[in-house]
Amino acid sequence: MTVIRYDMRATRSRILYPIAVKTTSGTKWGYINNSGAVAIRPQYEYANPFQFDAAVVQLNDKQGLIDRTGAYVAKPIYGYIGNFSEGRAPVITGSSYRLMNEDGDLVGRKGYSYMAEMHDGRAVISESKPEGESLYGYIDRQANEVIPPVYLDAGDFANKRAVVKVKVNEYALLQPDGKKLATYAYPYVGQPGDGYLAFRATDNGKTGYLNERGQVVIEPRFSSAMPFHGGRAIVNIAEDYTNQYGVIDQQGREVIKPGYNEIRDLGNERFAVGNAINEEEPFIGSVFAIFDSSGRKLTEFIYTDVGQFHHGLASATNGNETFFIDASGKAAQGFPRYDGSGTLTLMDDGIIQASIDQRTLYTLRNGRVVWQPSTIIPLRSPYRVKEQKYKPNPNYLVYYPVVEGMSDANAAAKVNQKLRELSLVKPIDPDADLNYSYNGDFDVAWFKKDLLVLELTGYNYPFGAAHGMPTQIYSHINVSDGSMYELKDLFKQDSDYVAILSEIVGNQIKNDPQYDYIFPDSYTGIKADQPFFVTEHALHLYFEPYEIAPYAAGFPTFVVPYAQIEAILDKKGAFWRSFNG
Repeated sequence: MTVIRYDMRATRSRILYPIAVKTTSGTKWGYINNSGAVAIRPQYEYANPFQFDAAVVQLNDKQGLIDRTGAYVAKPIYGYIGNFSEGRAPVITGSSYRLMNEDGDLVGRKGYSYMAEMHDGRAVISESKPEGESLYGYIDRQANEVIPPVYLDAGDFANKRAVVKVKVNEYALLQPDGKKLATYAYPYVGQPGDGYLAFRATDNGKTGYLNERGQVVIEPRFSSAMPFHGGRAIVNIAEDYTNQYGVIDQQGREVIKPGYNEIRDLGNERFAVGNAINEEEPFIGSVFAIFDSSGRKLTEFIYTDVGQFHHGLASATNGNETFFIDASGKAAQGFPRYDGSGTLTLMDDGIIQASIDQRTLYTLRNGRVVWQPSTIIPLRSPYRVKEQKYKPNPNYLVYYPVVEGMSDANAAAKVNQKLRELSLVKPIDPDADLNYSYNGDFDVAWFKKDLLVLELTGYNYPFGAAHGMPTQIYSHINVSDGSMYELKDLFKQDSDYVAILSEIVGNQIKNDPQYDYIFPDSYTGIKADQPFFVTEHALHLYFEPYEIAPYAAGFPTFVVPYAQIEAILDKKGAFWRSFNG
């Protein structure tokens, strides 16, 4: 169990790292210093790493900026705050994008329908026209429109160059003042890299490369082609929906012969080259070997994931362990290895941030733990919730709750067995090549008196699908006797709670504009066992994705204050008395 130590001196440390802590009101985020002392107490819904002297945090579904003491630089009123680049970040306020400086102030007065990060002193912006068309241009660090939004598409500047789409079958290469350095009469031209640009001569034709003057330097023969970097480019020659990736040089010669399921440019003149785990289902993923930029194979195909090189090291995992590799592609000497799969980041002060199996800890280079999350959530003595991990297969990971401290051992066993079942802790073949991944987790959503409300979440992703399917289940448990309550237990036996609640929710859908995303005529009322959860002052009823609304709406939730349904509440019942009186 990790003991959280508060240290006022920690707030003066220049290096702070985000942490996540499970509490009796959900997971909260805060910050530690490099000695592991908590510098900013866990209180946020999410916390990003510090980017300069400020960090983006989220509270009540809104984002703001804090400094290293935890004071707000910009209050959490924004729908989104992007990464800071060149002292500026795109933010969403209301329904528009604006530009923010590092002091948390908005720059300029005009809002846009889209804004990208700043590069070379320019940020891509777009305006939506009444007819539905979006036109793109660029602003500078003062939010002045230095290149008006007149283009059909626009890419970020890099090395004082950017490609824009002027009209159908015409692209242009711009410099930061908007001057056109060249125009290209083709249906597609990609972003520049090493002075070359990918292009297609016909709409559905092959891809080749131009130089910046518009001369063809590599004839079109690829189904897709990435920008050059370090004199190398990743290309695909597959004729169908399979992959045959390779790497070429600037003369078009094959450095790594095409035929691989995936290739990643890792930087440091290294590539992660992937063979399909299952050739019949290549979308399941790849197992990687490390190649150098001359095409020499440095390792066997042993890695399930590899990150970018930084300071001569890259994070790698074989599915069972995660560690750093050096330029040889082998495990770097003098650094720890971690059980589980994930990513490692070596910080500037030598601290290693290890995000392993969806949990983040911090260690020293010798492996000594600086901070790790606790697996215990104290309720009130003697009750607590313990986090257990179940990972029978690299693609199946569940964190599930165990309620401890109940005096009745049989009741505790029944409760915890039910929680295992609801968390989908079930037999999984450890050697199976699953065609999906599953991740499960939980939070203590609320605890008062004897009532423990657990939120069990899951995400099933079929490989190759556009997206996975989330699940959300709330369990209401009386820790004194092990009772697990259903919706009906909240109401008097002779009450028609289904009809009453159905009408309340129906009126909210009809009269509240926030629910205008609900599918027309999809709502026909709630069920007797409608998914729900309770809080201090209200009952919350929710629906599954797609049930009455688009997938993007998540779990549409309706709040019913107890005061509105007081006449049918069973205030003498065990459920109500478990958190009241």
